[in-house]
Amino acid sequence: MDIKQLKYLIALDETRHFGKAASQCNITQPTLSMRIRSLEEELGLVLILRGQRFEGFTPEGERILAWARALLAAHDGLQAEAALCKGQVVGELRLGMVPLASVDPMIFIRLLTQKYPELTYSLYSMSSAQIADGVSRNQLELGICYLNSIDTSLFDIIQLPKTKMGLLHDVRHFQLGQETLTWRDLTDFPLGFLTKGMHYRAHMEASFKSAGIEPASVFESDSTFQIIQAVQSGVCCAVMPLNNGLEDLNSNFRIVPIADANIEAPVGLIMRRQKPVSSLALRCFTDAQEIYHANNEA
Repeated sequence: MDIKQLKYLIALDETRHFGKAASQCNITQPTLSMRIRSLEEELGLVLILRGQRFEGFTPEGERILAWARALLAAHDGLQAEAALCKGQVVGELRLGMVPLASVDPMIFIRLLTQKYPELTYSLYSMSSAQIADGVSRNQLELGICYLNSIDTSLFDIIQLPKTKMGLLHDVRHFQLGQETLTWRDLTDFPLGFLTKGMHYRAHMEASFKSAGIEPASVFESDSTFQIIQAVQSGVCCAVMPLNNGLEDLNSNFRIVPIADANIEAPVGLIMRRQKPVSSLALRCFTDAQEIYHANNEA
């Protein structure tokens, strides 16, 4: 078994197609198929459901795939660690973040790009539980999540601002004269929401129920991007976090604060506490301490 076989397995999961996976790995399709069959023979397991085309992974294949991802993440971390030992800040910083919070991750990432020009970045939208699991397994270097949803004893934490909310709207479609709004004011606007079951949506429902009002929900999606598209097109307005950069995406976007509209759950940037902790995670976590301490001072 070698690391390339694991990469081929992961590429097949990402593309769900033998030819596309081979192209992604810069090898021929017969070579990819041969190497995966070799892995199956070595493990004594059937990993792939095969017909005339790729049909998915067997239950055993799904379990091996999870291990392959963990091993590949460890391999990448090892290479980054070796580079850092030589004074080179290279590799990939993998950051998980809850979908909506009063934190603009691009401020952090932009400052890191200026300091470490050879570093690359992957930002994943995940639940707090998924982020905690990824950081614990060294599959993510850092995470931004709600702290009340995780075991905080497992992580080093930088406390971030609580999530405060406002009404995001496009001035071409809606004109708001107020400097602040109340929950009751929102009944005057068509609203877009994340789908039911998501943390942010649950807080919205609790806030409206507490105010004794029923919002005019006209649009729903599990994608923040699609909600923003709906706001831009004039389909709706949306209750969104303040200070996370959304209003800067469009010169016509404005966000008006809603009085007493806070998510009380604390938000934090987390790093794995148990050794081994990657030097890349530790370095970027230290930089984050300086960045967010400076912001809090301001």
